[in-house]
Amino acid sequence: MLAKGGCPKTMLSISDALEAVEGRWKLLILFSLSEKPKRFKQIAKEVNGITDKILSKELKNLEANKLIRRDVYDTSPPTIKYSITPHGMSLERVLDELHFWGLAHRKTIMEQ
Repeated sequence: MLAKGGCPKTMLSISDALEAVEGRWKLLILFSLSEKPKRFKQIAKEVNGITDKILSKELKNLEANKLIRRDVYDTSPPTIKYSITPHGMSLERVLDELHFWGLAHRKTIMEQ
């Protein structure tokens, strides 16, 4: 149930959450990483339509918000893998709900 009356604390927490996952790509990147750690190009291939420049920016932002972790392995050349953190996994229910809402939304729009 949506809170009524615009409680300032509720508005602040929603604002904080939106800032952490704002934009077209962040939730899709988190979904991609929810299966297993991946390299940059693997993520780029799964997140259809994202450019390398935007992916790089979004990964840095997700890392700053402690939603993903960047691991550098001592190989030649260095191997870098990204993985979702437990904090990032706490968005699993949100992703599930967005998935179900998206299905219902598509059905509603297509029936018009």
